[in-house]
Amino acid sequence: MRFLFFIMCLFSTAALAQVEIENAWSRATPPGAKVAAGYLTVRNKSASPDRLVGASSAVAGRVETHIVDKQGEVMRMREVKGYDVPAKGSFELKPGGPHLMLVDIERPLQAGERIPVVLRFQNAGEIRIDLEVKPLGATGPHGH
Repeated sequence: MRFLFFIMCLFSTAALAQVEIENAWSRATPPGAKVAAGYLTVRNKSASPDRLVGASSAVAGRVETHIVDKQGEVMRMREVKGYDVPAKGSFELKPGGPHLMLVDIERPLQAGERIPVVLRFQNAGEIRIDLEVKPLGATGPHGH
């Protein structure tokens, strides 16, 4: 019986390890801001595609998945139902492109802190991450 339990634990851990999150970050927000954006790279090591279908965070009323559309000369954000992550591939959430939108944040985000977020995937389930908050003008996860 113990052996069977051990084998089941190994397989469930292997399934969760098929999706990895890299370079999860956000920018500090000015006083009074009610939204913040989250960026990261999702790597899917599985032979099957997956889909990021939602997220949540204790510091935000809700977390939405957004893209940026260019309509003529105007860039507009809009909410989407999630992001497809190809089999054996990756999907990047980045400034000016797809991103997580933390809505109704409870307080300004400060550079240096870590914001807990739970990502929900169609196949991989929930993955808990921290967004590392970079300075207000940061353009990437390394603060550039």
